[in-house]
Amino acid sequence: MNKVFIGFDPNETVAFHVLNHSIQARASAPIAVIPIMLSQLTDVFKRERNQLQSTEFSFSRFLVPYMSDFEGWSLFMDCDMLMLGDVHEIFRQCDDRFAVQCVKHDHRPQEETKFLGATQTQYAKKNWSSVMMFNNARCTALTPDYVNTATGLELHQFKWLSSDDEIGELSHEWNHLVGYDPTVPVDQVRMLHYTEGGPYFEDYTDTDYADVWFKERDAMLYAKPR
Repeated sequence: MNKVFIGFDPNETVAFHVLNHSIQARASAPIAVIPIMLSQLTDVFKRERNQLQSTEFSFSRFLVPYMSDFEGWSLFMDCDMLMLGDVHEIFRQCDDRFAVQCVKHDHRPQEETKFLGATQTQYAKKNWSSVMMFNNARCTALTPDYVNTATGLELHQFKWLSSDDEIGELSHEWNHLVGYDPTVPVDQVRMLHYTEGGPYFEDYTDTDYADVWFKERDAMLYAKPR
């Protein structure tokens, strides 16, 4: 069964559950969705929180190959996303020539802060790691010891690979950066990424595609009345 790991942060609990619902509602076959919760990783993840981290899963995401026993393929996603396509379609892009695949953004935000006042950092390959398809057997460098001690840039810029040639590309529709990428009809997007701030935060309730997120939330909360 294909596995999807989603970064979990208590400040965005609703985001995880709405994303999970959006994945399950559109999946054409069973899919395992696994939250990456620090409260469940106390024996593995030891590093202290960095002041530049905007979420609890900034670094723990790189434990996905370890959590997958370094076998098969696993997908990681940030929680501030919404799935609009069949998740199994992205698994069909897996290419054994690569150790990891992602959408190769040229993301250069101009603002200094984002949601909850978090610092908006600038670095090469920004947002490449927000959606990663891991070819787990080729990611054995990502041991708990390495993930606990490597610098943020070493992790997010894929310095744990021998070269950038090991990084394959996923089609852009699977990580559409809301507010940065050109606004397109929703049927042209497979996954929305509210990277600046999700509609569940008061300051972003009117962000692009907010209505799509609220519609999904309401569908998740549905219970048939008597």
